[in-house]
Amino acid sequence: MSLSRRQVLAASLACSLFPAGAAFAADAPRDLDQIVVTASRTAQTQDQALAPVTVIDRAEIERRQPQSLPDLLRGEAGVSLANNGGAGKATSLFLRGTESDHVVVLVDGVRAGSATSGGAALQDIPVEQIERIEIVRGPFSSLYGSEAIGGVIQIFTRRPRGPFEPNLALSIGSDNARRYSAGLSGRTQGDAAEHGGWYAVQAVHDETDGINAYTNTASRYYDPDRDGYRNDSLGVQGGWRFNRQWDAEVNALRAESRNEYDGSVDNLAKGVEQIAGGRLRYAPNDAVRFTASVGTSAELSDTYLDGVYSSTFDTRRRLGALQADIQAGPGLLSVGFDWQRDEIESSETYDADHRINRGAFAQWQQTFGRQSVQASVRHDDNSQFGGKNTGSLLWGWDFAEQLRLTASYGTAFKAPTFNELYYPGYGNPNLGPETSHSAELGLRGEHAWGHWSLNAFQTQVDDLIAYDADLVDDAHPFGQPNNVDQARIRGVEAVTGAELAGWQLQTTLTWLDPRADGDTNHGNVLQRRARQSGRLDADRSFGAFSLGASVFGAGARYDNLANTVHLGGYGLLDLRVGWRIAQDWKLSLSANNVFDRDYETARWYAQPGRNYQLTLRYHPAQ
Repeated sequence: MSLSRRQVLAASLACSLFPAGAAFAADAPRDLDQIVVTASRTAQTQDQALAPVTVIDRAEIERRQPQSLPDLLRGEAGVSLANNGGAGKATSLFLRGTESDHVVVLVDGVRAGSATSGGAALQDIPVEQIERIEIVRGPFSSLYGSEAIGGVIQIFTRRPRGPFEPNLALSIGSDNARRYSAGLSGRTQGDAAEHGGWYAVQAVHDETDGINAYTNTASRYYDPDRDGYRNDSLGVQGGWRFNRQWDAEVNALRAESRNEYDGSVDNLAKGVEQIAGGRLRYAPNDAVRFTASVGTSAELSDTYLDGVYSSTFDTRRRLGALQADIQAGPGLLSVGFDWQRDEIESSETYDADHRINRGAFAQWQQTFGRQSVQASVRHDDNSQFGGKNTGSLLWGWDFAEQLRLTASYGTAFKAPTFNELYYPGYGNPNLGPETSHSAELGLRGEHAWGHWSLNAFQTQVDDLIAYDADLVDDAHPFGQPNNVDQARIRGVEAVTGAELAGWQLQTTLTWLDPRADGDTNHGNVLQRRARQSGRLDADRSFGAFSLGASVFGAGARYDNLANTVHLGGYGLLDLRVGWRIAQDWKLSLSANNVFDRDYETARWYAQPGRNYQLTLRYHPAQ
């Protein structure tokens, strides 16, 4: 059932925006199953969103029993992953075939990621800390600025559903894996419309001995040992509604990791992923909302060789934002300003160690009859490369009772990283931003039996940053990166969800044609992207018992842009069973990679074979 624009605004008034635009419940957390916020920086029902959006909630997370965030995202529409050897190892996510640093990652609205290497350390965000994920596919620089060429992924951490809600999960598994998670959350009993508060605390310990991940026996970096991983995290957040007009919220997440690996000059990394934010909202009436927010994120990393310190790469980000959402006649006008400062500290000497970005945007959303539009424009001013303008236009037409046709066009960009700009002996301070323009056509249906969607798109990326051997000088004897490459990506995504004979079925299929389009390697497939991938999930309950299975398949890929290193396709089968032994207690067993398939998503890095996980979970029924 669709809501009116005024009802959606009322829902959005119950939400808040962090620096990158995420929205949350203003008082006690609410069930957001039908509300998405990432696709427009305002609250809207999922069927109203004109962009393709995938939502993974806590119930689905516990049903799938993933061992990590990359495991959870594997096989989602448009998502391709490359991992260097299992739990905790470096993971690259390619959304719609774009680069791994062409996606914005938000955690409770705060932008995460490294300013030196680009991309976010998804492998270091514990899955037990996650309440909900929204994946928005398509160009969204006109709302979020740099990096949003392929889309935006927003991660919401655990939040309460009732007055008092403890939770506990204990897991053991193959390779001496063990995970312990405990949390407390709740909300006050005040008048939710007038005042009241909520809180949530979650602690997680995750550890495994790992596998012998690096398989190149001819390399001097080969070591036939297990490459273990450990992660300890704590998430804390809370909020308070003072009255109908004012509310505030704060959040913090810190994850400390220890990662053993082979295949490089170092073999141990100790890292910290840290994210914190706060916001203040003022809504004088049902038609107007103002939000002020601040945030900070950090990715800190020290590397070692056989226990001896080697290097430090620390990046810190400070953010601030102001946004106004105004019901203006038949539409919703949103205007805002974002501020971001990136700074680095490293054992390497960079020519510059900080930069500031300021962005101003405006968006108009309106439904008229059976048609809807979402139009946005943005100007970013970066202290390193100057200004950049982006825009997008999305249109939808409900041409039948249960069918919607959508079309969109948008431009986006990605600012160069500090490594690309200033890394000693390599960086090029004259680099400009990578740019893109994308077009998309979609069709979706909502029926009594379920839903489906089909989206076809094309993205052209210009000024891609690539190695240029012609840029040789005394300081750079081997050349530098330069804006010399292009890429053309075409794709089709199909998603269905249905109930059949008591089984809950979900399927995703993705076909990609991601190719280099410049003078170098023209026509070659972009590295580490599978051209075909798909996933089928089937789950059913039988009283106190539940059964489920996931089938995932990915086609062949190349590990280099020259397309001379071939990685074969593969298929995986995961099985799971659950037993609710009491009202609040559940025992679950999962078997992953049941057929013990050997495969790689990055050359010389093995993936876990057949493995098991047993979990005892306590969660009071609501």
